[in-house]
Amino acid sequence: MGPVDKAMEVLSALVEAGAPHRLADLARRTGLAKPTVHRLLRGLSDSGFAEPAEGGSYRAGPRLLGLSAAALDSGTGLRTIRPVLAELRTRTGLLAHYAVRDGDFAVCLEVSEPAREYALEMRPGSRTPLPLSAPGLAILTTLPAAETERALAAAEAEGHPLPVPAEDLREEIAAAAERGYALDDQYEQEDRRAVAAAVRDEEGRTVGAIVLTGLAFTLDRAGAELYGPMVRAAARSVSAGLGSAGRTRLAVAREGLPAGDGSADL
Repeated sequence: MGPVDKAMEVLSALVEAGAPHRLADLARRTGLAKPTVHRLLRGLSDSGFAEPAEGGSYRAGPRLLGLSAAALDSGTGLRTIRPVLAELRTRTGLLAHYAVRDGDFAVCLEVSEPAREYALEMRPGSRTPLPLSAPGLAILTTLPAAETERALAAAEAEGHPLPVPAEDLREEIAAAAERGYALDDQYEQEDRRAVAAAVRDEEGRTVGAIVLTGLAFTLDRAGAELYGPMVRAAARSVSAGLGSAGRTRLAVAREGLPAGDGSADL
């Protein structure tokens, strides 16, 4: 990797859950040598993208946080998505979020969380391998079979064991493609379930997924069947909104199959 690539890897590690992060942890997550990470952190701290914390650890700096907030607030796509997430949250009492594809990962971009006595710890920037999450499975329903196989292999190669046999995941992806939404039946975390449906732009390319997540005792299989069509309708509504607003820049994925017909309101 070149110096810019290395700096980007360190910035990506800085914003992962559990901040502030120790130098050794950042080196492990990035695969870079400790002296290299330390040198990059000094430069990033000088420019405000990183910030030293207690015990020699580091967190994201104010400049990085400011740029992130500005980027999230400036897109027409998120302005279309936010009220849809809020409506889903209000109607279901569950956490609603929007995720995009970043290679073999689904990345959370926007969260609408209900006021409750327990938190689900979903935050923008969190990443999950595609086969291990509802948004990832929803995105995979729109991609060629070869992409699914690559994502399955990549998850295991990067130390993320599949929660169920690969054949079961293939069957869930096929079933999700037919019904229009995917189910994460405690794949990502033992105590959670989630349903998700793919969002497409005006050219029919997959740009992300709308997701509803709840603790397993609040979102049982019957609940998933009830809320699945609601999430599917929300995704179609967002897709229609993105199409009317013009081409969105939220997309990370460059591949996808043509969109289905029509859209539905919540």
